[in-house]
Amino acid sequence: MALAEPWQRAETAGPLRAMLLVKPDVAVAMIKKSRRPVLVVGKSAVDVVLSSGRPIDYVVQMAKVGGIPVVAAATVAKTLIELGHQPVAMMGIVDFANRLTDPAWKGFDGQGNYDTLLILGLPYYVGWLVLSGLKHFAPDLTTLSLDRYYQPHASWSLPNTSDKDWEENLRVIVKGLGGKV
Repeated sequence: MALAEPWQRAETAGPLRAMLLVKPDVAVAMIKKSRRPVLVVGKSAVDVVLSSGRPIDYVVQMAKVGGIPVVAAATVAKTLIELGHQPVAMMGIVDFANRLTDPAWKGFDGQGNYDTLLILGLPYYVGWLVLSGLKHFAPDLTTLSLDRYYQPHASWSLPNTSDKDWEENLRVIVKGLGGKV
C-alpha cells in the first residue's frame, strides 16, 4: 500500500502513519463496530460550502442516524443548535483531547471513556497536533479523520481529495449509517 502525503509537508509524522480510508464504507463499518464513538467538529465544517450544502449538515446527519455524540468548538455550537442538534459539549479540542488521554475519565454521560474519535472541520495544524498527542497518550483510542486532507497521526484518514470527492465520501458515510442524503 502506498503512503499518502500529509497536506502539511513541513512536519514529519514518524514511522507510524494513518491507514488510508480509500473506501468510505470502511469508515462506516468502523463506526458501527465502535462501542462508544464521539465526533468532534470545528469551524471549517461550517465555513466550507460544498455543492449540496456544508460539512456541518453531514455532521448532523451522522450524529442523528449513528447516535454519535458531538463535541463542538464554541464557534460551531450555535450552528449545530440552529440545525436542530444539541452538542453533548461545547469546548476546545485541546481540552477535550486531554480528557481522552485520561483512562479514568467516564465521558460526558458517565458511561466510560470513548473508544473511537471522529474529527471533522478542525484547522489542519490543530488536528495534526491533537492527533499526534492522542496517538502517543491514548493508544487504545481509534481516531478517524473525516476531513478532506490526509492526517498522518490519525489511526485512519481519508486521503487528500477534491471538494467533490470529499463530499461524496461524507455522503457515503451518512448513507451507510442509515441516513438520507
